[in-house]
Amino acid sequence: MLLYAGFAALATLLNLGVQRGVLALDGGFVAAVAAGTLAGLVLKYLLDKRWIFADRETGAAAHGRKFTLYTLMGVVTTAIFWGTETAFWLATGSHAMRELGAVLGLGVGYVVKYLLDRRFVFAPRGAPA
Repeated sequence: MLLYAGFAALATLLNLGVQRGVLALDGGFVAAVAAGTLAGLVLKYLLDKRWIFADRETGAAAHGRKFTLYTLMGVVTTAIFWGTETAFWLATGSHAMRELGAVLGLGVGYVVKYLLDRRFVFAPRGAPA
């Protein structure tokens, strides 16, 4: 659980760092959130696959299938994250509060994501979902 939380924290920091970078370049809010989300998603997938779920399956087909499922499971959790971050931003107009909303949304989202990934993405092949 601590390792998963640590990886979630790393992905969150990367996400927010990328967002800050895009915002500093005047990329806009939507571009910043999208770029940060993509960066965090790729990092988290790689860490989860190897260290959380001990998935040793290799090859482009296996990675493609699992990353697709991982991303689809992330749609719901991304909605939680984006919705919370956006609500904090719209309610306050403050970047500090936007980031607090992002951290809260990501925290809730990562708990939900772990449960979905364990059941649907990294379950042994042929195991009942």
